[in-house]
Amino acid sequence: MFRSDTALTTELVSRLATVCPKAPPGAQTYVNDITGYIQWGVLALFAAGVIVAIGAIAAGRMFGMPHASKVGIISAVVVFFSAIGYMVVPAMIDGVTGSGCI
Repeated sequence: MFRSDTALTTELVSRLATVCPKAPPGAQTYVNDITGYIQWGVLALFAAGVIVAIGAIAAGRMFGMPHASKVGIISAVVVFFSAIGYMVVPAMIDGVTGSGCI
């Protein structure tokens, strides 16, 4: 007897669902290195953002430019919320994707 298209599709999906993706042999060390470089780069950008925000606030106060001070305060708040997102978003993605299996 011939199977219907629905039964064939269901069987194909169930077979694919049992396969978990994984990196090729030897690739994990390079993935870890690249991930580490990106994380340190993002931390350096956070530090640079805080320094620029403080500089904008100080320059705005010293030179009587209230708009520069406002931009500095807004920049500090944006860096703060970005740092919170940096800590929360990876955990959210890990919770959604689970073990990586389909």
